[in-house]
Amino acid sequence: MIEITRPQELIRLRRLALSAQGLLKSQPYGRGLAGARKAINHIGYVQIDTISVIERAHNHVLYSRVPGFRPDMLHRMLLDRDVFEYWSHAAAFLPISDFRFSLPYKNAIKSGQVHWYKKPDRKLMQELLERIRQEGPIRSRDIETCKTDRAGWWDWKPAKKALEQLYMEGDLMVSQREGFQKVYDLTERVLPYGVDTRVPSTEELAEHLLDQHLRCHGLASLKSVTYLRKNTGLRAAVNNLVNERLTQGSLEQVRVNDGETFVVASGAFDSPLPRSNARVQILSPFDNSVIQRDRLKALFQYHYQLECYLPETKRQYGYFCLPLLYRDEFIGRMDCKAHRKEGRLEVRALYFENHSFDEDEVITALADALPRFCQFQQCQSVSLTNVYPAYLTHRFSRQFLS
Repeated sequence: MIEITRPQELIRLRRLALSAQGLLKSQPYGRGLAGARKAINHIGYVQIDTISVIERAHNHVLYSRVPGFRPDMLHRMLLDRDVFEYWSHAAAFLPISDFRFSLPYKNAIKSGQVHWYKKPDRKLMQELLERIRQEGPIRSRDIETCKTDRAGWWDWKPAKKALEQLYMEGDLMVSQREGFQKVYDLTERVLPYGVDTRVPSTEELAEHLLDQHLRCHGLASLKSVTYLRKNTGLRAAVNNLVNERLTQGSLEQVRVNDGETFVVASGAFDSPLPRSNARVQILSPFDNSVIQRDRLKALFQYHYQLECYLPETKRQYGYFCLPLLYRDEFIGRMDCKAHRKEGRLEVRALYFENHSFDEDEVITALADALPRFCQFQQCQSVSLTNVYPAYLTHRFSRQFLS
């Protein structure tokens, strides 16, 4: 067991994690559409987000790793069948090569072992399947009517639930999106020829999840690998696999100051220290690197909560604060909103942690990052209201709001 007791050891662990996430190099996967394809294959998924205060999370995650990425590229990847939509720990775009690993959850829902909706309307589901089979892809708005006197039309709410149930059970897939609305079609018509559809065993799924986690995070724990997965058999299989690899010597354990224990590939601490560079990364609250808040706290001593789900009176920082990463530290957060009709990115507040970083370097790096981020939000200007601690307000305003 490696005990993390010195600052340099913690820096190594942080950089191991950030490097695996593609957040240290400027273009770890290349640029544009080709880079986006490589990025999602490496990091395993991007979480789909409905909140549009700024550019949605699934696009934001790829923007943070792929220079030249545009939101239309993800839709292109969906149309080209490079990715598919399904549930990871949340709704997500996933590499099409990982399709078979979605099958155990689909089968569990179909068999009733897992409930997506209680008491799904099987008759309505069959009618919808037949309509799609006969008439082609369907959008939820295609059945958006309360009329019951026309054959083939249904009340919207039950029909929407039936569509989602069919999708979660695997009979339907999302073939494309129109705007942000799903278009459903039969799985057999969406899934490309040659995709592996063999249902993995519990042990195969455990191996896939562990290997993926080590690849895209650099370290793993039982809690992080099985994040929001309640399958006790799967958790046991992951635990057994980790113990087996520890015994074989291909993994070793690392314990950080708060007692949290991770496993890393043996020799990871003997490899060259990944380099960081002096840039600020403005990340999504749903970014793969921050979505597991306990892991984030253990590695970076960064306490983060997305407050849009809290009543306004209980918010400490703001509705939609974005984590700020500088080199290998999370140094603060930025509460912002894109006013696209005005072409203005409103930075309502910048908050910085108690810090030892060079303030001039951070101000320069953020001044470099904000114009690109602003353009990504389809905005042309930035406004800033508050900076905390307050003594930094004038320096920030002078530097990047001229």
